[in-house]
Amino acid sequence: MTVLVLALVAGAVVGLALGALGGGGSVLAVPALIYLLGFTAAAATTASLIIVTATSVTALYAHTRDGNVAWKTGALFAAAGIVPAFLAGSVAGSLPEAVLTSAFAVIAALAALRMLRPSAAAPPDRIRPGKAAGVGAGLGAVTGFLGVGGGFLAVPALVSVLGLAMRRAVGTSLLVITVNSLAALVARTGTDGGLHWEIIGPFTGAAILGAWDGKRLATKISGTTLQKVFAGVLLAVAAFMLVDVIV
Repeated sequence: MTVLVLALVAGAVVGLALGALGGGGSVLAVPALIYLLGFTAAAATTASLIIVTATSVTALYAHTRDGNVAWKTGALFAAAGIVPAFLAGSVAGSLPEAVLTSAFAVIAALAALRMLRPSAAAPPDRIRPGKAAGVGAGLGAVTGFLGVGGGFLAVPALVSVLGLAMRRAVGTSLLVITVNSLAALVARTGTDGGLHWEIIGPFTGAAILGAWDGKRLATKISGTTLQKVFAGVLLAVAAFMLVDVIV
């Protein structure tokens, strides 16, 4: 029963972050699965992809109703990440636990720093296809390797590289996250040892409900405040994971 409660609470927090910020939830999902629910690092990154895919689809639907998704732009951006996500996902499961955990902690810290010091770069005068494809491919590789949706990277990239307004970037990032996560999941098919569906199911359900609440929360609290609180949590999680690996 305690494990079920932990799964529901963790899932709700992940969903709130994803719904309110358009990303970042999966950065909490992986450490929650490892340290609270007993998953191995490899199983946690795979389970995170399942959770993030389901939650992103739900949040994407909500943003689509409000007209906040640039479908053509997002699809092209996501397409560049499909192959890297697949390739990275196929090798991630064979890496040592310490490598996955350390890499994840670094990504979590970078995500927190980006939230604390968001880019002030102005939208580009014109879109550079090569740069957009490169950024999309890099995002896909991160998703496949670490099991994170990458919304914390996708949103600023969609603003600075493709020139989307922030609100549309948040909605469009969910499309990118969904596509990349599905590609990484396909690559991990057959390597799902250690997954506990009795935990993943409630976790995912709570995350989906949390995503709806997160979207409503974003209309009541300033985005800057939300980002600062979430960034503080991420830094603490990253520090804990690094200490755990070192010790």
